[in-house]
Amino acid sequence: MRIALTSLLTALLAACGIEPLRAPEIPEPQAYTATPPTLEVAGASGQAFAPGADIPAQWWALYRSPSLDRLVRAALDDSPTLARAAAKLRGAEAALASRQDAALPKVDAKLHANRVDVKPESLGARQLPVEMPLNLYLASVNVSYTLDLFGATRSDLEALRATVDYDRYELQAARQMLAGNVVTTAVRAASLRAQIAEAERALDLQARQLAIVEQLEKSGGVAKVDVVARREELARSRAALPELRRDLELARHRLAIYAGRPPGAADLVEPSFDELQLPHDLPVSVPSALVRQRADVLAAEALLREAGARVGVATANLYPQVTLTATAGSLSTSGSGLFSSGTGFYLLGASLVQPIFHGDELQAKRRAAVAAYDQAAAAYREAILAAFQNVADTLRALEADAAKVKERTEAAEAGRAYEVIVAARHAAGGVSELALLEAQRRRYLARADEVRALADRHADSAALFQAMGGGWWNAPPAR
Repeated sequence: MRIALTSLLTALLAACGIEPLRAPEIPEPQAYTATPPTLEVAGASGQAFAPGADIPAQWWALYRSPSLDRLVRAALDDSPTLARAAAKLRGAEAALASRQDAALPKVDAKLHANRVDVKPESLGARQLPVEMPLNLYLASVNVSYTLDLFGATRSDLEALRATVDYDRYELQAARQMLAGNVVTTAVRAASLRAQIAEAERALDLQARQLAIVEQLEKSGGVAKVDVVARREELARSRAALPELRRDLELARHRLAIYAGRPPGAADLVEPSFDELQLPHDLPVSVPSALVRQRADVLAAEALLREAGARVGVATANLYPQVTLTATAGSLSTSGSGLFSSGTGFYLLGASLVQPIFHGDELQAKRRAAVAAYDQAAAAYREAILAAFQNVADTLRALEADAAKVKERTEAAEAGRAYEVIVAARHAAGGVSELALLEAQRRRYLARADEVRALADRHADSAALFQAMGGGWWNAPPAR
């Protein structure tokens, strides 16, 4: 007994001397970028940063496109990715509910009926005090409860709650990722359709120019080398068109998959490029609020809490475990007299289990849990830094988009003005039809460049809404 008590005291003192966990260092920058980003470009308008503004849950509605809204809703309703994440969340919730019930006292009812036959000779007696064989009936109720003196059950429940939170935030992150992917893919598809239309117009003009040059070459008006050069330029322009059409089909395939449909689904209505309207106000949350808005950062925090709870479980396993038991019942040789007077009994008991010598097993398990906690802390810090980088990169991309759109728009306007001038001179007989066709072709090419620049601005605007968290906290409660 003295050896056992000494070992118990030694184990308790060793457990009390365990160092606490180190909280992770959370970055707290005052700004996302070294210099404030701006969309104020001379001659450009249409967007502005809104510091501190809240994000609507259905932020894609700011594009004011019914077709885009239907695409996003279809994806959120039928995506198999979201269905898988939702099922995982339900499983985690069920596991938590099961463990919560398991922490309550356990009550079991038992009923036994046995036939017993013993030979007196086997016991060295001529006869027994009761006649053999006999029927033995036993009815009992057992109650057991393990005291959570050192927090093993509490820590285990906290780990399961953190798992539920992680799966919930992962579902939200998947929803925001899906909505962002649908918007950017729809914008790209609309942009590709517009670019294909402009490219086809330009190719038609190039073909007409080539026909004119070929007629001039027959009459000796131009050299053979000019005809060959025109043919080479037309062939090069035509070679770019299949690539645009391929990219458009790939974008349509992705949209169908996002909506949970086969790639060949033909009932998805895609928005046209002119239908999309650029969101004017772009909300920019302060860095301290970002970590509470990004679902992926909150998911990493939940994993950190789970790892900390697992350390608590491993620590509690170093301490004694006390279980209380109680049994009440009735024992009789007659089924009809099972609950009669004088057949009842009860048992009360308590057990204590204290690890005395397991080698280094229990301490090693705790060190492994602490290492897992440190890993989760580093992952949490990494998730925060990645979120800050994501926002910073998107802000700089939008800043570059503003300047690029300004230049492309000015080039497109200049192309249209040049075409008007050349058309007037052609009507007056001052320039040839070949020059007019060239002016028209340059206008179409400038418009295609403008469409690409505008598409980048649309996509980066969607990326900013997603980088800021997507406004999921403003969504109505799920049914």
